[in-house]
Amino acid sequence: MQRLTFPVPPDCDGMRLGVFLRTRGVSAACIKSVKYQGAGFFLQGRSVHTDEWVRAGQRITFDLPPDPPTDVQPEPVAFSVAYEDDFAAVLDKPAGVAVHPTLNHTGGTLANGWLNLLQSRGETGVFRPVNRIDKNTSGLVLCAKNAYAAPLLSKSAQKCYLALVQGIMPPGPGRVDAPIARRGDSIIGRCVDPSGKPSVTEYTVLGSGGGHSLLACTPVTGRTHQIRVHLSWLGHPLAGDDLYGGETALISRHALHCAVLRFDCPPDGQHRRVVSPLPADFAAACDVCGLPAGDELMLMLSSILPPG
Repeated sequence: MQRLTFPVPPDCDGMRLGVFLRTRGVSAACIKSVKYQGAGFFLQGRSVHTDEWVRAGQRITFDLPPDPPTDVQPEPVAFSVAYEDDFAAVLDKPAGVAVHPTLNHTGGTLANGWLNLLQSRGETGVFRPVNRIDKNTSGLVLCAKNAYAAPLLSKSAQKCYLALVQGIMPPGPGRVDAPIARRGDSIIGRCVDPSGKPSVTEYTVLGSGGGHSLLACTPVTGRTHQIRVHLSWLGHPLAGDDLYGGETALISRHALHCAVLRFDCPPDGQHRRVVSPLPADFAAACDVCGLPAGDELMLMLSSILPPG
């Protein structure tokens, strides 16, 4: 059980407790959970209701209720922890591992692996991914470690993906603003279509060679397969992405890697920035094309989504 403490600053003097908690980022759902599933709120050690007034200099404390039971079973799964504190964890997922179980695929996922890690530490919890990536996309997944942190992390998280695409693209920045809809000939496929939802991807071409280009892509919206669809629509499908016109000679899965993740960490809102190096198959494909894949690439990424 995790305890949170919030001092009341002068500019919140005279607020009702419920309003004050919302200014601290405590969601309405979290407040309700503490009231009805937890022990409630305390002011200077005294139990208080959310309609009571708070005064500058007082301290509000409360315990987050235990997480509800989960049907996900602990199971050893390959991944690494790139960052962790009391409120957030950033997991580095290899390609080939799904993020969350589905009806027909209940095991071998990042969720199973996270619960297995918690169990090995003697801890309990649930899997709360703030961002999801495709099974064959590698890289960073941000997870909230409690119900208080989840909406705050979701609001602040920004991601940058590395994409290896077919064809030579001019260096420098670009932007794709094209709506994405379901593709009629496929259960999972998507396409650019005027009837679709607004979708925006910003990108920078980091280099070209060997008939391919390496891009740093920042999705402004979060549609399914957004980067893959947008780049294919431009005439530059991802290497290995046979669903959207890519060839698999260079790499056997779509060449997309979530490389940079920036977020504001609760409860103080401090900026965090986590970077993941290219996995071996992606780096090898870049090497074949004469494109940066190691320290040179990490230096290029240092100016993308800076922590400040």
